[in-house]
Amino acid sequence: MASDPVFVDYICDQIREAGSIAFRKMFGEYAIYCDGKVVALVCDNQLFVKPTIAGRSFVDRVDEAPPYPGAKPHFLVGEKLDDREWISHLVSITGRELPLPKPRKSRRPGSKA
Repeated sequence: MASDPVFVDYICDQIREAGSIAFRKMFGEYAIYCDGKVVALVCDNQLFVKPTIAGRSFVDRVDEAPPYPGAKPHFLVGEKLDDREWISHLVSITGRELPLPKPRKSRRPGSKA
C-alpha cells in the first residue's frame, strides 16, 4: 500500500524545526531528507527513522522494524510522531550523525551506465 501524500506533508510539518526538510517519492513510498541527508522513510503510512547511536540514546526504548521487506530495521515512530519537539529533535540528531551523500557521477553523452 502506497503512503498518503497528506501523511507525508504532516510528517514534514512536524519535523520542520529539525533543519531543511524535503521529501522525494521513491517506489510508491517516500524518503524524508533533512539538510540533504535521507533521515527517514515513510512506508505504508508509517515513519521509519534511520537508526544511529545518538538517536538510540535519545529515544531510550523504541520499536524497530524494517520499512520494507529485506530492509535493515529502522526506528518505527508511533505515537511520538505527534510530539513535534521530540520528533524534530530525533530527526535533527539523526541527520547530524549521518554522512553526506556521495556525489553522483555525471554521465558523459554516449557513455553507457
